[in-house]
Amino acid sequence: MSEKYLTKEGLEKLKIEIERLKKEERIKVAKLLEEAISFGDLSENAAYDEAKEAQALLEGKIASLENTINNAIIIKESDNGFVNIGSTVTVKWKDKEDTFSIVGEEESNPIEKRISFKSPLGKALLQKSKGAKVSVKTPSGDIEYLILEIK
Repeated sequence: MSEKYLTKEGLEKLKIEIERLKKEERIKVAKLLEEAISFGDLSENAAYDEAKEAQALLEGKIASLENTINNAIIIKESDNGFVNIGSTVTVKWKDKEDTFSIVGEEESNPIEKRISFKSPLGKALLQKSKGAKVSVKTPSGDIEYLILEIK
């Protein structure tokens, strides 16, 4: 069992998703199974095999979400002047400024500027203060970031 860092909002989204899977998706899969069984001989029934596979994938996803929820550690906002999980950090690199939220792996979404604390940039920023410079190795070379603001 590993700890899963989530925001309150992220935990609520997972709870909503698991309820949807249990109520809506299980019904859909049950209907697929029922229909496939009605075709007769299960030993050579591709529709049945596909429905059973869909059921296994669904139950695996539900189990994974339940594990995440059961092992969730809610990220608390901290204003200690250092970057922590849950911080929003504005950085400058090259000629650009970017703002990122440091989140757990389950909520990371680079497109939304939500980066995992385990990502190279997330690791480099953790426990640093405003004004600190951090360097991150990338395939195209090292990139240096200057921390402009921490919220």
